[in-house]
Amino acid sequence: AAWLRALAAEDNIPDGDILCADIQEMHGNDLKKYDQVHLFAGIGGWPYALRLAGWPDDRPVWTGSCPCQPFSGAGKRRGRADERHLWPDFSRLIAKCRPPTIFGEQVAGPLGREWLAGVRADLEHLGYAVGAADLPAACVGAPHIRQRLFWVANATSKRFGKTGKIGSGPEEWTPDGSPISDSDTLYCPDGKMRRIESGAFPLAYGVSNRVGRLRAYGNAIVPQVAATFVRAAMNIDKSAEAEV
Repeated sequence: AAWLRALAAEDNIPDGDILCADIQEMHGNDLKKYDQVHLFAGIGGWPYALRLAGWPDDRPVWTGSCPCQPFSGAGKRRGRADERHLWPDFSRLIAKCRPPTIFGEQVAGPLGREWLAGVRADLEHLGYAVGAADLPAACVGAPHIRQRLFWVANATSKRFGKTGKIGSGPEEWTPDGSPISDSDTLYCPDGKMRRIESGAFPLAYGVSNRVGRLRAYGNAIVPQVAATFVRAAMNIDKSAEAEV
């Protein structure tokens, strides 16, 4: 919470209320008055990513990267049986408040994909169109892979509903929408394709103020990757509006 306050004071993320509350004890009425809601906010990766992507501070949006420990290969992999599986509470608040756009993220891998399938089903049941992409930190020039599933739910988008996700099929997708079939081969910002080794230390790349990085970065998103995903979602939404 102190880190978030400092980032807001320096205008790195929007200013706002910081609720130090257990999501399991939160109610929809606690959140309805806010345009932006960032659950599981950590050190502010999602609001910073929205800023990088050009998302206006006053444009309504929710974000939330649910705890990854139940689905991470580094943990006990208890999945939905883990007490840290908090998507049901996130979903409960979404159903109550009906935010127009929601962004989230989860670890890649079999359990993460299974988790995302359940999230997609729940959100579609609530009337949202859902898009997703599997993106690595290396796609924005970071010196490590850090593969993550990024997803977006939109209450009005027709374009997401046509394909079910950003892209289609089992391939990985580059930031410009070009498919690649080899997950070890990554497109970098300079347009070149490179093979990445996995031995680099897995920290979130590109976040300012590295104090406390071991504790905070291990659970943080890479804002530059999230921003790439947000921009893609914004462009798809604009394209869909133009077609209408």
